Amino acid sequence: MPQRQRADSRPRSQVLTTNVGLRIPPNLDFDDWERTGRQLSGVVSSSSWWLGDWLVYGTNHYADRYQRGIYAAGLQYQTLRNYAWVSRQFALHRRRATLSFQHHAELASLPVDEQEKWLDRAEQMKWTTKQLRNAIRMARNGETHDKKPGETPQRLLIPGNRIRWWQQAAERSGIEFDQWVLAALDNAAEHILEDTEHPEPDA
Repeated sequence: MPQRQRADSRPRSQVLTTNVGLRIPPNLDFDDWERTGRQLSGVVSSSSWWLGDWLVYGTNHYADRYQRGIYAAGLQYQTLRNYAWVSRQFALHRRRATLSFQHHAELASLPVDEQEKWLDRAEQMKWTTKQLRNAIRMARNGETHDKKPGETPQRLLIPGNRIRWWQQAAERSGIEFDQWVLAALDNAAEHILEDTEHPEPDA
């Protein structure tokens, strides 16, 4: 990728990819480092779709030879088979670019209408994969919160006008109120704690 000149005429530092890692210049500023992370994350998610589609094509067109192609490419068949299974469950036009491959993998075993419902919710709520998984589990179990044996319920005093406001937001999102509240709090906690060393709570 050609270097573009900044307003102050300094060339942008480039991160170079190699087969065994990244070559990162010692003077890389934060904006370039952050941009590189977004690009790498996109490649990781996209490559799962690419490999899945590649294997689906091979099994459909080269039934007697596709395993030879896998071996020649130096790829693990089990991993590819998982990618291909998810790819088969989501036609290209149904895949959400705003969600990762793993979001789709969480939903691949569900009927199409359920997949679409949860994809919509994950997009609207900006759920992580773990938050999506937890929301699905709660919906299946009819849970409104994660309560451990012997745990004392916690009460929080909330003004009534706030609750009505939140309920309206949940209704517009097409999400049950309890799930909306938990997802909103989880998102807020992640944004605050993402740069700290606090561990993520267990699923």
